[in-house]
Amino acid sequence: MTQADDFGFGTQIRKSPYFEATVRWGAKAFSVYNHMYIPRDFGDPEQNFWNLVNEAILCDVAVERQVEITGPDAAKFVQMLTPRDLSKMAVGQCKYILITNADGGILNDPILLRLAENHFWISLADSDILLWAQGVAVHSGMDVRIGEPDVSPLQLQGPNSGLIMQELFGESIMDLKYYWLREVDLDGIPLIVSRTGWSSELGYELYLRDGSQGDALWERIMAAGQAHGLKPGHTSSIRRIEGGMLSYHADADIGTNPYELGFDRLVNLDMEADFIGKAALRRISEDGPKRKQVGLVIECAPLKGPNTTFWTINQGGNEIGKVTSAVYSPRLEKNIALAMVVADAAVLGATVEVVTQSGPVTATVVERPFYDPKKQIAAA
Repeated sequence: MTQADDFGFGTQIRKSPYFEATVRWGAKAFSVYNHMYIPRDFGDPEQNFWNLVNEAILCDVAVERQVEITGPDAAKFVQMLTPRDLSKMAVGQCKYILITNADGGILNDPILLRLAENHFWISLADSDILLWAQGVAVHSGMDVRIGEPDVSPLQLQGPNSGLIMQELFGESIMDLKYYWLREVDLDGIPLIVSRTGWSSELGYELYLRDGSQGDALWERIMAAGQAHGLKPGHTSSIRRIEGGMLSYHADADIGTNPYELGFDRLVNLDMEADFIGKAALRRISEDGPKRKQVGLVIECAPLKGPNTTFWTINQGGNEIGKVTSAVYSPRLEKNIALAMVVADAAVLGATVEVVTQSGPVTATVVERPFYDPKKQIAAA
């Protein structure tokens, strides 16, 4: 059996509280995300996909670090970071938000959790928002405290995740609504549980509030899930692309604005509150975005894995954009991709050329998401 100490980039890359458990349970390769190891391989990624959509998987996503914001001005400060109107966000609620800079560029697309009136967690995608928030706070004149708490999430995702949660917490957990959270205790292990996840499936995130109990929590969940087909796993590129979910640094970055992604609903220019990037986003809204994200179906042999470079897209002899995320979906039996193209080329049904690592192939512009467009599965 491979030992945990076989993995190592040095002490500057942090290990999660679940690291030893994931190796014990078959993790074969890791990537780095928010300066931490994240398991990316438990064997066959296609089997991982089927485990997710048919039963359930448990994923170590402790890399989703939390930026904790507290203090008398916490709510006002959090609103300054995002163009989404938070004025009606209740205690116990979660929201998908964008964090933008002065140019309207996206710095992160996290989940925001409101634990109390002036207590928030920003559950991060891959970027250093702790430093951004602390920098913004310095000259804000607001009374806030910003830090990274001892909090490490797991994702329990898939159609059987609700059954497993009942095994762990009893039937009352089924009252937890989509994008809401609850404070719970599991045999002395302190947790926040939310009905969220990065899978487009029914799922939960369990935020461990004591890193010393990571191993115990992992084993407790796997034991409870044994009767329900639970497998150790990793976040599925196949399922998240089917669901049109973004991967930060791939499908969006500091040079991408919300309107290019069709995220108009996450930008509330009419609210009274000010936020970073408001003037820039107003200009972009009035002028219209120069690029737009589209879905593609790529006509070639099944891709052997996700793209590892941005593939050029051509039309009529001109370069019009790039493929940001591509993968073969065994369920749809198609190569599907998210792409960013010039706005004039974002025409459903249009034919384009994609230059893959194997050469140029034909692709068709289609609607996204590719599967369950109304998110009925996750919200059920």
